[in-house]
Amino acid sequence: MQEAEETDLAARGAGKGLSGKLRISAATTFARLHVIPRLPRFLEQHPELDVDVILDDRVIDLIAEGIDVSLRMGNLSDSTAVARKLATSPRSVIATPGYLAKKGEPRTPAELAEHEAILYNPQPSLWSFTREGAVISIAVSGRIRVSAAEGQRAAVLSYMGLCIASDWMFAEELESGAVRKVLTAWQLPPIDLWAVFPNGRLASAKARQFAGFVETVMAEK
Repeated sequence: MQEAEETDLAARGAGKGLSGKLRISAATTFARLHVIPRLPRFLEQHPELDVDVILDDRVIDLIAEGIDVSLRMGNLSDSTAVARKLATSPRSVIATPGYLAKKGEPRTPAELAEHEAILYNPQPSLWSFTREGAVISIAVSGRIRVSAAEGQRAAVLSYMGLCIASDWMFAEELESGAVRKVLTAWQLPPIDLWAVFPNGRLASAKARQFAGFVETVMAEK
C-alpha cells in the first residue's frame, strides 16, 4: 500500500523533484569516500531539497535524532529494523607495500600472529577465513585499537600494521597500489550495506529515493 501511494505521488508530481529536508546518517569514512562526492548529482536532480548528513560510526537512535534513513554496514543488531540491502563488498586483509617490505608478507592465516593488527572496536580479534570449505580462525593482536574507520585507515597508511577492511574503505588506495590485499587464497565474509529506516514510521519518499540513488551509484563501481 505504501509503495502504491508513493508511486501515485511520484506520478502526480513528476518532474517536480523532491523538496524539503532529508536527514541521513552514515559512517564517516564511507560517507566521505562514497556518498558526499556523489551528492551533487542527487541534489541536481532535486533542486528544492536540502540534505543534512550526520556522520557517526556508532549506531544512533534514528527516531531520537530525527533521521530519515541511515546507511549501515554489517549485520543489523535490531532484527525488527526496516531495512533494504543496497550493496555488498568483499573484505580482505590489507596492508601497505612499505609495511610488508619491513615485516614480511603473511602466506597463511597462522602467520598473522607474527604481525601487528590494527583493530577496529566493532570487529573481534578472532579473524575467521574459509578455503575450499574449511574454516580457520586466528587470534590476532596489535598495539592499536581504534573506534572509527578513519583511525584504522590512518594507521594502515602510516605503515603501522595490517587490517581487515572492505574494498570500499580503501577503494582509491587499492586502485593506486598504495595498499594491497594479502592472503587472497583465503576468503573472509563479505559485508553488506543497508538503508535502515526508523521503526514505527513510514519511510518517506525522500528516504526511499535516496536509498535507491545510493544503490545505483554503488552498482556503478
